[in-house]
Amino acid sequence: MAHSQKKILLLLIAFCFAMGTGIAQQSRKELEDKRKKLLKDIEQTSSLLKQTKEDKAATLSRFVTLQKQISKRQQLVETLQAEMAYLLENVERTATVVLALNDDTERLKAEYTRIARHAYRQKLLHSKWLFILSAKSFNDAFRRWQYLRQYDRYRQKQGRLILDTQQMLLSKIKTLEDRKREKESLLGAEKRHSQMLTLEMEAKNRLLETLKGDESRLAHDLDAKQAAAAKLNNAIEKVIREEMERIRREERSAAAAAVASSSSGANSSSGKAPAVPTATPEVASISKDFQNNKGSLPWPVKNGVITGYFGRQPHPTIPNIQIVNNGIDIQTDNGSSVRAIFEGTVVGTQYIPGFDYMVILQHGSYYTVYSNLEEVTVKKGDKVAIKQSLGKVSTDPKTNNASVHFEIWKEKTRLNPQDWVGK
Repeated sequence: MAHSQKKILLLLIAFCFAMGTGIAQQSRKELEDKRKKLLKDIEQTSSLLKQTKEDKAATLSRFVTLQKQISKRQQLVETLQAEMAYLLENVERTATVVLALNDDTERLKAEYTRIARHAYRQKLLHSKWLFILSAKSFNDAFRRWQYLRQYDRYRQKQGRLILDTQQMLLSKIKTLEDRKREKESLLGAEKRHSQMLTLEMEAKNRLLETLKGDESRLAHDLDAKQAAAAKLNNAIEKVIREEMERIRREERSAAAAAVASSSSGANSSSGKAPAVPTATPEVASISKDFQNNKGSLPWPVKNGVITGYFGRQPHPTIPNIQIVNNGIDIQTDNGSSVRAIFEGTVVGTQYIPGFDYMVILQHGSYYTVYSNLEEVTVKKGDKVAIKQSLGKVSTDPKTNNASVHFEIWKEKTRLNPQDWVGK
C-alpha cells in the first residue's frame, strides 16, 4: 500500500511538472518568436541608420529612424525580461521537483535495502521452503508460495522504480542546469541591449536639440513636402475618377444590353424591370479577392520599416504642427525593388515632383499606389501578378535614404495600408 501511494505521489509530481512546463513552454515560445522578430527588425533599422548620411539635411530622417529603433529596442528589453521571469519560474519549479525526486530516491533505496536484507536472511536459513512446507494443507502451501512470488515481484518492481526515479532525477538536474545557463545568457543580452538603449536615447536627445535649432528649415521642407503631397493626391484622384467613369460606362452598356435582350421576354410581358448589374463580374470578383486578403497582403518591398504612418498626426519635432499622411512611408534598402501587393492592372504612371515616379494599380474597386520610384518597369494597361516588380525605389541624395510611399484606396476613400498588409 505504501509503495502504491509513493508511486502515485511520484507520478503526480511528474504530471504537475509536465503540465506547468508545457504551459510555460507555450508562453516562452511566443516570447522567443517575438524576440527573434524584434532582433530582425532592429538589425534592419540599424542597417538603414548606417546608410543615412550624418549631416544637417539628414538629421530629421535619422531622428525618425532612431525613434523606430528605440521603440523596437524597448520592446526587446521588455521581452527579454519576460523570458527571464518565465525561466526563473521554471528553475524554481524544476528545483522543487529535483528535491522531491531526491527524497523519493532515498526512501526507495532504504526500503529496498530492508527488503533485500530480509530476502537474504530467508535464503541463508532456507526459511522460504520451511515456510511453504510448514503449511497445514496443500491449499495453504499454494497460497504461501503465491505470497512469496508476489513478494519477489514487489522487490523487483522496487528496483526498477529506483532506476526510473534516478533517471528522472538526472534528467531534471540537466534541465535545471540548462535553464540556469539560458537565464545567464538572457541576462547578458538584456544588459547589452539596455546599454545600447541608453546610448540611443542619448543620441536621440542630441538630434532633437539640433532639430530644435533648425525649425525654420524644417518648416520650409515641410511646406514643400505638403505641396508635393497635394499634387500626388490630385493625380491619384484624377486616375481613379477616370477609371470609375469607365467602369460606370461599362455597367450602363451591360444594363442597356440586358434591357434590350429582355424587352420581348417574360419580364416585359409581366411588367417587371430587368435586373441591372451594379458592377461588372470582373470588377466584383477581383474586389472580393482583394477584400478577402485583408491583413495578409505582402509588403510593397521585401524588407523595411514604417517611418511615416497613416492619418493626421503631430510632426515628430516641430511643436503644434499637424501633418496628414494619406498612406504609409516605408524606409528600405537602397536600390530595393517595389512590388505589387496583389494582382491587378496598371491604370496610371506619372512623374510627380517630390515623389518621383508613381504607379497606380487597379484591383476591382480597390487601388494601390506606389510612389517615390526612381524608375518604372510597367506601363498603363499592363496586367501584373502579385509581388511582380513595378520599378526601383528612389534614394534621396540629401539623406541617402530610400523610402517608398504607399497608399490604398477604395474608389475615392483612403484606407490605412497597415490594416491590409501583413504585420
